[in-house]
Amino acid sequence: MTVSFDPVELPWRETYKLLTGIITPRPIAWVGTRSAEGVANLAPFSFFNVASPEPPVVFFCPTTSEGRGDKDSLVNAREQGCFTISMVSRALADHMNDSSASVGPEVDEFGLAGLTPLEGTVVPAPYVAEAPAAMECRTVEVRTFGRGSVVFGEVVAIHVDEEALDGTRVLSGVLDTIGRLCGPDYVTTRDVFRLVRPA
Repeated sequence: MTVSFDPVELPWRETYKLLTGIITPRPIAWVGTRSAEGVANLAPFSFFNVASPEPPVVFFCPTTSEGRGDKDSLVNAREQGCFTISMVSRALADHMNDSSASVGPEVDEFGLAGLTPLEGTVVPAPYVAEAPAAMECRTVEVRTFGRGSVVFGEVVAIHVDEEALDGTRVLSGVLDTIGRLCGPDYVTTRDVFRLVRPA
C-alpha cells in the first residue's frame, strides 16, 4: 500500500526528509568560493547536477534554515560572480564532512578540514587540490524559491586527475566519487552495472 503526503500540510523539514530519502543517490558539489574580505570558503552540497552541456552549465542548491541568513557559498558566488566545484572521492569523505561544520564567514574551511586550496586558473576562487576532479565556474544566474536557491554556473575550466582519464572519458572507478543518501548515509560508486539503451 502506498502512503501519500501533501507537502502543503507538512512542516518543511518533514518534506525535506522525504525528498532527500527518495532522491538518491545525490552527487556532492564541494563548492569553493572567496568572500569580499578574501576568506576562502568550502562547503558540500548534495543538491547538485548538470543543467546544460552546451554551454556547459552546472548548478548547486543551498538551502536556508531558521535563524540563519544565506549560506556563505551563496553570498560569495552571487557577490564575486564565480565558484568552483570539487568532486568528493571516498578517500576525502571525512574531510568533506569536516568542511560541513556550521562556522562563521571568517573561518577558512580548507584549513578547518586539513585541505590544500588551489586558486582557479580562470576564476578567482579556490578548489580542493586533493580532489580527483574540479570545475571552475562563472555564476550566470541565481534563482530563489522560498528556503532554497539555485546557483547556475558556466563551467570555464575542468581539472581531472590524469589517472582517472582515458582521453576525455572519465574512469569512474578511479575517480571513486561518493553520493549522498538520507541522514548521515552515503554511497560509493563502486557497485556498477551496465545497461545498453534500446535502439
